[in-house]
Amino acid sequence: MCLLGISLYISPIKFVFKNGSSNGLSAKDFNPNDFGIFEVEGYFNENQKYIDVEHYNLAFDLDTENEILNGDVTIKGKLLKPLEEIHFNFYDNMIIKTITLNGEKVNYKNEGTDLIINNEDETEDFTIRIVYSGKPVDLGFGSFEFGEFGGSSAVHSLSEPVYSSTWFPCNDLPTDKALADIFITNDTSKTSISNGYLVGSETNGNRKTFHWKTVYPISTYLISINSAEYIQFNQNYTSITGEDIYLVHYAFHEDYEKALIDMEDHPKYLEILENMFGEYPFIKEKYGVAEFLWRNGAMEHQTITGMSFRYYTGKKYFTDILVHELAHQWWGNAVGPATWKDVWLNEGFAKYTEALYWEKTKGFTALQSTMQSIYGDFNNGTLYNPGKDLFGSKVYNKGAWVLHMLRKEVGDETFFKILKTYYSLFKYKNASTEDFKNICEELSGKNLNQFFKQWLYEGTGILVLRYNWEFDKNKNIKLKLKQVQDGFENYHFSIDVLINSKSSEETEKFYITSNNINIDNNNYITSRDTVLTIPANLKPVEIELDPESWLLAHIWEEKE
Repeated sequence: MCLLGISLYISPIKFVFKNGSSNGLSAKDFNPNDFGIFEVEGYFNENQKYIDVEHYNLAFDLDTENEILNGDVTIKGKLLKPLEEIHFNFYDNMIIKTITLNGEKVNYKNEGTDLIINNEDETEDFTIRIVYSGKPVDLGFGSFEFGEFGGSSAVHSLSEPVYSSTWFPCNDLPTDKALADIFITNDTSKTSISNGYLVGSETNGNRKTFHWKTVYPISTYLISINSAEYIQFNQNYTSITGEDIYLVHYAFHEDYEKALIDMEDHPKYLEILENMFGEYPFIKEKYGVAEFLWRNGAMEHQTITGMSFRYYTGKKYFTDILVHELAHQWWGNAVGPATWKDVWLNEGFAKYTEALYWEKTKGFTALQSTMQSIYGDFNNGTLYNPGKDLFGSKVYNKGAWVLHMLRKEVGDETFFKILKTYYSLFKYKNASTEDFKNICEELSGKNLNQFFKQWLYEGTGILVLRYNWEFDKNKNIKLKLKQVQDGFENYHFSIDVLINSKSSEETEKFYITSNNINIDNNNYITSRDTVLTIPANLKPVEIELDPESWLLAHIWEEKE
């Protein structure tokens, strides 16, 4: 997901809801603090860990006039241990008409978000059918919305992290990936889009049903629907595997000409990301972008990104967001998070991919400027397990900085090998921060306990470093460094030093890297106060620490 607070652009477009209210939003209406507050704890029942859903058959009939969703959902799976009750997530405002377990009507309770189905016989393999209707509650970033654009109805979903259950019953754990068939019925003027590939469509009078199918496992929060009057256009792209990828875009009529321009670079994005990470993970299905009514940002639904209608400009203002959401097809969709505590593995990876893209297309200075643009103090808690702050800037931007520092720590060759290996080993599965750390240590040969402790698990904020220096009569530079940050007592880090010395009219510059400063046996600064002795033939004019900006630190020189 990419939020407006991460890449800000607002135009004064009027958004009209079906209830008749309207918002003429502009930049003054936006508060970044409105984003990222989510409560996940207490949502799951312990029994859900022992449910393995294998397939969802999701049939939705959209009554846009009355804003009613009619659902007919069949869930097939098995229990990993005997359970007298099967628990799914489902909001109790929906009216359940019938529930059957393996073809027989069954007793159930629906309380809050907990749908409890009686399984007295402790059946191991189950097929549960739930028929229901109602108006989904609108939670999170807009979990399910009936709206209008240009005088025509438009429907979309956005369920991350735990709001799929506002519109269909499911085991909403991100680790319980399953296959799915999705049927969406609306009037014949609408194109209805979902995950996977299009099996076909069928018209019955003035109603049309689209059938989409996944052949790769999907987490429930990534299942989506969009239904509106779209114009579709396709692009050609051949994967690094030699297979053709179905690359498709859906735009509202008013924005079609803009979309042709804004979306045209997707083949280039795919080529760059495939070469960095490995083959596109959903080759047999598609990749697409669909315009939707979300006001601010985009969402990486598996194989079909939802893109805010505000971001169709015809001027390619939002390349960062398009690259970010495409990157999620690797990081978040193919390789899913083990828990929501690991959300930085989704958002930090996608955010750093933006910087990597600019490096590949514009050079190293573009990487540097991109990272500087997302620099921050990040004092609001740890990166791992951010609590309710799941989608705050820390998860995105500090997550990207951690990967940037890791790259410096292990070297480019090893870093990109880590990414490809991580993707290959956990593709279509779920990974934890520890899983990623283990791969990093194995491929780099380094003990990274301290690195992960200070930047992910325990450290809050960033390194704050003061320094001064003097040149003694023995032609040595005495470089004094002092850590003064709150939030973590003592960072261990390596640092590059740029020394500018002047001889006559010429200025000499040379780097002292952490690998050739005698700091300690591991080439790390490990104490709050450190003095480095650096031989130099000439008295420096200036000394700069971390000149290429590899370290997430606030550094300043104290003049004596």
